Amino acid sequence: MKKIALHWKIIIGMVLGIIWALLSSTMGWSSFTINWIDPFGTIFINLLKLIAVPLVLFSIISGVANIGDPKSLGRMGGKTLMIYLLTTVLAITIGLLLVNTFKPGKLIDEQSRIDNRISYEIWASNQGYEIKDGVNYLQDPAFFERAREISDLTKNELKEASVSDKLETASKQKETTPLQPLVDIVPDNFFFSLTNNSMMLQIIFFAIFFGVCLLFIPAAKSKPVLDFVDGTMEVFLKMVDLVMQAAPFFVFALLAGVVSKMAGDDIGKVIEIFKGLSWYTLTVLGGLLLMIFVIYPLVLKTFVKRIPYKGFFKAMSPAQTLAFSTSSSAATLPVTMECVENNLGVDKKISSFVLPIGATVNMDGTSLYQAIAVVFLAQMHMIDLTIGQQLIVVLTATLASIGSAAVPSAGLVMLIIVLEAVGLNPAWIAIIFPVDRILDMFRTVVNVTGDATVSSIIANGEDMLDYQEAKDPSDTFEVK
Repeated sequence: MKKIALHWKIIIGMVLGIIWALLSSTMGWSSFTINWIDPFGTIFINLLKLIAVPLVLFSIISGVANIGDPKSLGRMGGKTLMIYLLTTVLAITIGLLLVNTFKPGKLIDEQSRIDNRISYEIWASNQGYEIKDGVNYLQDPAFFERAREISDLTKNELKEASVSDKLETASKQKETTPLQPLVDIVPDNFFFSLTNNSMMLQIIFFAIFFGVCLLFIPAAKSKPVLDFVDGTMEVFLKMVDLVMQAAPFFVFALLAGVVSKMAGDDIGKVIEIFKGLSWYTLTVLGGLLLMIFVIYPLVLKTFVKRIPYKGFFKAMSPAQTLAFSTSSSAATLPVTMECVENNLGVDKKISSFVLPIGATVNMDGTSLYQAIAVVFLAQMHMIDLTIGQQLIVVLTATLASIGSAAVPSAGLVMLIIVLEAVGLNPAWIAIIFPVDRILDMFRTVVNVTGDATVSSIIANGEDMLDYQEAKDPSDTFEVK
């Protein structure tokens, strides 16, 4: 009997989780689901959070240090990194524009969003997070009864939670200075930063600083360090693989638990949840397709006149097809390099330098999806993130994308980091998990298309581009 592929197992787990959630709401089994099934979903979240920090640390150090000779960080290196950074910021900006324009999280019925909001405020109080928009439903006596149904907190505890939240917010506002966000990026104790996922910007800063410094010491001394970093990164990537092997069961538990908590014994709320999710999917998909078919070709046409619109997609179709099926930029990299070199005519000196960097730092699709996902989840819980808070999303998603390993589901790990950076519940990833695998396929196509675009621009600027119409681009579709 043919072995079932992992992504099919995960999809089956998703379907079973949804079926169980519907059955649980109909039969009144929500309490059993929350007490006996949901804890396994919590374990899954903890495992992902466990891997997130070291994975980012070692992958960024490896990506920066493996650029090679410090001289290569000159004109071509700086230009490459700058273009990748700009496309990432552009992708995040497009994502924020789409999600703020269409507001998919606000299409859910009002009562479900109020329940979500109360759950968020209770969680934020328990975790010590400030309420992001300054509004507190727990202060309104009209919502006390509903809050008691949602949690085990008493009225007095609810009052205490709301007051402590306001005091904490006021205290933080007094201490904050205009440059405090910049100060917060630089850690005073790196090992303390490692113990807290919400300090990911400090870890990213250290990793980039450490990687750059490795380039400026003798190779004989840096090589053992690089070997250790690369070897350790492989261990954490293997941990991701092992966790994902058990993902079908964990996904079932995660979906069943979260939906049961949100819907209780009312099946109508389950329908509303997935109604909102369909609009979220369309918003993300619209953004990703916009990047692939409009933004990248427009950027390419601006800098490289000789590659036609259809010619570009014809040349890159083998790599894009493989990217869609594997959801892995790393697995697609050999085919991407062949397409870029043989079909687009990019010199090998350019492709061998630009594309591996792109597989590490260019995660435009993932960044766009993270921006939409964070704001969607906030909208779904009646949280209005300010422009300043959304800029934190831009900054965190941009820097976190550098550390997104080029493997399937790494974006999910990074989303946890972005959620925590703006004080939102990382367990909410379970809400959007049902459609993550499908969107992951499109995200990877965006990343690969972006890599090809940037390498063509760099090659053209260095006069190392010799494009000729490819007769049969599928000849490059060979994976050994």
